[in-house]
Amino acid sequence: MFDDNDILIPDSFMQLYLLPGRHKPSALREVIEQRYELCEDLAQMLSETARTTASLLGITEADVLERIHKGLLSGDLELSAAECMWVVRRLAELLDWDVAAVLDRLAEGA
Repeated sequence: MFDDNDILIPDSFMQLYLLPGRHKPSALREVIEQRYELCEDLAQMLSETARTTASLLGITEADVLERIHKGLLSGDLELSAAECMWVVRRLAELLDWDVAAVLDRLAEGA
């Protein structure tokens, strides 16, 4: 049974913690919840920066997402490659940017 404080974690994030052929996550619910909150907060916080960067630098939305992805991978937040990719996908979703090709390319390289 879930605690009243449990948040709804999207399937797309839960998938990061499911090993192939397994149904039980590889981490405790509390850990996954904390990681989700961090990643969601990052995506929310980066949305205005991403929009402004595209406008000010005159670069494509795909270029902005690639730059953010690189920054997340090399940052001090200790995000996994899968979490970095999730943040970038979530950011694109929040901004309603249609950049499926670049997201697929980033996922292949991750």
